[in-house]
Amino acid sequence: QVQPAESGGGLVQPGGPLRLSCRASGGFFMLYDMGWFCQVPGKQRELVATTTMITLPTTTNYAESVKGRFTNARGDTENTVDLQMNSLGPEDTAVYYCRIVLASTGDIVWGQGTQVTVSA
Repeated sequence: QVQPAESGGGLVQPGGPLRLSCRASGGFFMLYDMGWFCQVPGKQRELVATTTMITLPTTTNYAESVKGRFTNARGDTENTVDLQMNSLGPEDTAVYYCRIVLASTGDIVWGQGTQVTVSA
């Protein structure tokens, strides 16, 4: 079964950078898109950035709040994306989930999530 796995979360000081990575694995599959959502307690999961993987060049959709600060791009390894987050603020503190959409079925699969905490 295809499953995305996140890595790279942690504690970072305000203004600092952090990189998250997501790798999808588990059998033969093709991804339609791959990206990130974030969630804080008591709120719905929200879009951070998603990248369409099935086209070349890829296209990425960003939440307004992260435009100019975050970059989501294909990783060096197949079926991976890296989210480079710069100029982080306390408002970016959340659990970040990787989401994949399978090209063949449109099925959505979520990762387990990784905590990002921005604090001095």
